Amino acid sequence: MAAHRKPPQRPLTGHTVRTAATLALAGAAAATCFDGTGHAAPQPTPSQVKARVAALYREAEAATEKYDGAKEEADAAQRRLSALQDETARRQQRLNTVRNALGSIAAAQYRDGAIAPAWQLALSSDPDRYLDGAALAERAGDRQAAAVSQVRRQLREIERLRGAARVEVKSLRSRQAELRRHKKTVTGKLDEARRLLARLSPRQRDAITGAPAERVSRSAADPREPLERAGSVPAPSGRAAMAVAYAYGKLGSPYVWGATGPNAFDCSGLVQAAYRAAGLSLPRTSYAQIDAGRRISRSELRPGDLVFFYPGISHVGIYVGGGRMIHAPNPSAPVRLDPIGQMPFAGATRVA
Repeated sequence: MAAHRKPPQRPLTGHTVRTAATLALAGAAAATCFDGTGHAAPQPTPSQVKARVAALYREAEAATEKYDGAKEEADAAQRRLSALQDETARRQQRLNTVRNALGSIAAAQYRDGAIAPAWQLALSSDPDRYLDGAALAERAGDRQAAAVSQVRRQLREIERLRGAARVEVKSLRSRQAELRRHKKTVTGKLDEARRLLARLSPRQRDAITGAPAERVSRSAADPREPLERAGSVPAPSGRAAMAVAYAYGKLGSPYVWGATGPNAFDCSGLVQAAYRAAGLSLPRTSYAQIDAGRRISRSELRPGDLVFFYPGISHVGIYVGGGRMIHAPNPSAPVRLDPIGQMPFAGATRVA
């Protein structure tokens, strides 16, 4: 009786494995379709979009303030570098002038020959005249030595300036790299917010971005006029009143990150522009502006005071009285009046 043996199994080839995997995936897909379990990712609800967009705007604004700070430092580094380059050029010009003078002296000495003074006195037909000339030559030698010393000083100073310029170039490049990083962060978050809002209906978008800015006259001849219209207590100073009037005049202006006016602003850019119009220079960023004056409590607020929000001091507005402020909210909303209670209050500063 013949022995029964299993036929030898052939090893799986790469083609066989791929075929089996393809069939398995196709079967799984078919089973999914027949089971009715294959679904697209659920779309976020308007309330979820609102929460996410608000978070993106806060994160973008924090990055914007860092961008503004880095830009301020980069601009300062560029100004220092330009000043160093200008001073180096001036020093080089002085050095060239002294070198030319030394070259003239050396050429004259070569033409006259280097005869020893004793022989010149012995051979001179007029010793008195020679002695007068020798004294003049000695003084010329002193001037030459002084010129050489001046050349050495100029060379040392030029090298010092060039060293300082190299440091500034390194600092500038670092700030520029930081600017690029913050810009990428800001644009990425704003692009994501725009994509989310584009999925909503116009009515839903309006509900998320808020009501239109309160309309108040943009042209107030008297800085106190906007305060009187708002029924506010007086500003603590004339500069504060002027800053408030400027802010009222910018209601409806678009929010543009990194902008300081005159036609578009980010939050700290509006504050800086308002007080610049009032004759007061403030730092560029919200986290620096909070330290630009005297800290005050919320109960002490007067028109013109700066009000700050969120733990990282990433947002700032100008208090105008009545529990309201003028601020540049975000790219979806122009400069407008809002209650200060709508965001987490972080502090207040009086700068004028």
